[in-house]
Amino acid sequence: MVRLLGRSWAQPTPFLKGLRARRRRRSAHRAHERARQAPRGPLHPHTPPHGGPPRTPAAQLRSALSGRSVAGQVFFLQVVIVLLLVVAAVVALVLQVRHDTTQEARNRSLAVAETFANAPGTRAALSSPDPTAVLQPRAEAARTASDVDFIVVMNTDGIRYTHPKPDRIGKQFVGDIGPALAGRSTTEEITGTLGPLVQAVVPVKAPDGKVVGLVSAGITTANVGGAANHQLPILLSAAAVALALATAGTALVSRRLLRQTRGLGPYEMTRMYEHHDAVLHAVREGVIIVSGEGRLLLANDEAQRLLDLPGDAEGKHVLKLGLDAGTADLLASGRVATDEVHLVKDRLLAINQRTTDSQGGPPGSVATLRDSTELRALSGRAEEARERLNLLYDAGVGIGTSLDVTRTAEALAQVAVPRFADFATVDLLDGVLSGDEPEAGTDLRRTALSGVRKDAPLYPVGERIRFVATSPQGRSLTSGRAILEPDLKKASGWHAQDLERSAQVVDYGIHSLIAIPLRAGALVMGVACFWRSQEPEPFDAEELALAEELVARAAVSIDNARRYTREHAMAVTLQRSLLPRSLPEQSALDVAYRYLPAQAGVGGDWFDVLPLSSARVALVVGDVVGHGLHAAATMGRLRTAVHNFSALDLPPDELLGLLDELVGRVDQDEATQDSSATVTGATCLYAIYDPVSRVCTVARAGHPMPAVVRPDGGVEFPDVPAGPPLGLGGLPFETAELQLEEGSQLILYTDGLIEDRERDIDVGLDMLRAALARADRSPDDTCQAVLDALLPARPSDDIALIVARTRALSGDRIADWQVPPEPAAVAEMRSAVTRQLAEWGLDELAFTTELILSELVTNAIHYGSGPIHVRVLWDRSLICEVSDNSSTSPHLRYAASTDEGGRGLFLVAQLTDRWGTRYTPDGKVIWTEQPLPRAG
Repeated sequence: MVRLLGRSWAQPTPFLKGLRARRRRRSAHRAHERARQAPRGPLHPHTPPHGGPPRTPAAQLRSALSGRSVAGQVFFLQVVIVLLLVVAAVVALVLQVRHDTTQEARNRSLAVAETFANAPGTRAALSSPDPTAVLQPRAEAARTASDVDFIVVMNTDGIRYTHPKPDRIGKQFVGDIGPALAGRSTTEEITGTLGPLVQAVVPVKAPDGKVVGLVSAGITTANVGGAANHQLPILLSAAAVALALATAGTALVSRRLLRQTRGLGPYEMTRMYEHHDAVLHAVREGVIIVSGEGRLLLANDEAQRLLDLPGDAEGKHVLKLGLDAGTADLLASGRVATDEVHLVKDRLLAINQRTTDSQGGPPGSVATLRDSTELRALSGRAEEARERLNLLYDAGVGIGTSLDVTRTAEALAQVAVPRFADFATVDLLDGVLSGDEPEAGTDLRRTALSGVRKDAPLYPVGERIRFVATSPQGRSLTSGRAILEPDLKKASGWHAQDLERSAQVVDYGIHSLIAIPLRAGALVMGVACFWRSQEPEPFDAEELALAEELVARAAVSIDNARRYTREHAMAVTLQRSLLPRSLPEQSALDVAYRYLPAQAGVGGDWFDVLPLSSARVALVVGDVVGHGLHAAATMGRLRTAVHNFSALDLPPDELLGLLDELVGRVDQDEATQDSSATVTGATCLYAIYDPVSRVCTVARAGHPMPAVVRPDGGVEFPDVPAGPPLGLGGLPFETAELQLEEGSQLILYTDGLIEDRERDIDVGLDMLRAALARADRSPDDTCQAVLDALLPARPSDDIALIVARTRALSGDRIADWQVPPEPAAVAEMRSAVTRQLAEWGLDELAFTTELILSELVTNAIHYGSGPIHVRVLWDRSLICEVSDNSSTSPHLRYAASTDEGGRGLFLVAQLTDRWGTRYTPDGKVIWTEQPLPRAG
């Protein structure tokens, strides 16, 4: 019965709360009278036996755990058991540790003694004239290295030759040497000159097996137990923690047992039943308990009044109590009901019914009855309030889902029609649409229009509007407050805006208007208007407040969209300014590219085509993680760094190493300035193509592998070692050399091309392979074919794509010579170059080329080493190269008037467009470029 009553009181209704104050005095008086006649004892688990202040939960727990209750006895018994287990475990662990350390000491002593006994020179030292002089330093060095306390070498009589304490040398060894003299190794625990210890004795045998000496090594007992003593505090700490956790768990279990039994005796239970009975009959909510057979077990006073039950109703079947059929069937069925309304005579009763056996109780049901007649009058207003709350909820969900200003304004107009207004318009200042801060006094543009009909004579979308100061919109923009015009026919200020259109609006049937400024703080971005035509009642003050709340939420979203538009425009401008606008002129590759920014925001993908020395070309493609200004700015820094590093003619792996260090420093700087800044992540692929050797050297840092289309149409993805992304550091980058036939196509791309939310990267690679499987396309056609096959409908990431078709420098445009390191070879070199230029028809360059090569070859002979190689390339310019095995690079300087040298390199710089040094694994190459003479 206590369980049933407790469920019915668990959630008091408003009627119970309202009537409880008026019944409190009478029920308290009745309880006090009964308490005077009852034996002493607590009236409630929280009430002391003789009244007085209630006991706190801590006091209850101390009382329950004092040992007088079952919960306290269980608590102390479990604590004792856990304590015994913990003590036993600690003792066992300590004994085990001491046993293990002693055994380890035996093993180590025996190993050290055997090692020293069998060491080269030990047996010979025993037969020397002074064994101590030879063996004492060796024994001490071995003792220190092997972490034992002593190593003693003795003769077969047990006389020591060595000892950690020199005064013990020459004295009798303490221990059993009998087994060792018999040729066996032995270990023992004794008390020696160093105290209690563990020692091992090992024989030193001659080649014929005769024992010629003995070696003993040992560890003192203090050191043997050291490990156990060091571990004992840890074991005791762990035991204390385990005991604390076990005690806490036991306390929780005991507290739950206390909560279940409540620590009550028979008198306390009797008093609790009396209180429950008093409250049951005092509440102004009907309570009925029906048995599993449908008989009425209990009906409080309020239930008898609401159902008009006879005095002898308890014990009868509910179908025979004279109730209406619906109510009787519900009470007899025992089914679950929540706020089910039944008409009983002239009352509307809300009935809640639950079963009593859901948690193991007796079969039956308990029902509560509440008179809801007066609630019907409030249902209409509650429904209206619910609809308005739903409107605000839908507005919060639907408005602001897009960061586009126009779409956000359209969402505001659409959510208001037809649930709140028949027509809704949103007019924004021009600056808002472009992402700028609007200027007061400028024209507005009709951004959104929604209505129940399409033929309303309102300004159309896109119309530029300047509201007059007397119009509701003008007053709203000026004052920053909402304006309500209940009757547009009488609103002279509104008619002044446009007499002809105003008359058409009134004739159309629109009769009421609310104008509310779109404000974000002190910034006024425009005005939202709500128009009513179909309902005859005008807007009222409550609807004005609802409209203000609706517009206030939308204004925040519109301002967010405006800010995003401004940031997006800035990021796009920055990104476009950082990307290459045109490709440089070069002859090694025929290049086509595509760059597609993501629709979700500006990313950090970039690419570059960089001409290098000796007609070589570098291709770069990279990707910075993230979107927005930060990603675009980081991309610009990386692209600039690649430009600078490429000017040094570095190999791809070294260039990526420098780029990795740069990204690491950027991350450290950002982390120092703002600890919440996200760590920059970036990937990059750097490839250098040489049209002379047709070798492409590639290295990548976390970037997707390149693709190669052979001249016969075969597609392959070369195995280029995948280094870590930039910024991680710690690992070197590796290169791969690809031998490309002339006419091959090299494809570089970012992961946005092959990876998407709807497909895996392996699927993307297969699709890319299929799109590239043709050999008769130009690079531009290949770019378009790849995008047609792989471009998602709405790209979530930037896409950068480069297609480069290789060219080769023909052999008749290449000349090279091996020059002996002799000064006389310079003249022969000049003659050979002059003849070669004459064959190419470049006689005009013969004089300057002779001077350049004379200086470079002479420097190589004087300052270089190894063989000297000269190569001349006829490309878009005349390229001269002089290589040797030296890594020393010449430097340009101004020679003083008294200097005998130093002017040759200055002369070379004046005669060439560019010159520089490129290092190779075998040395260096000094190169120059001369412009070709103009034709005609």
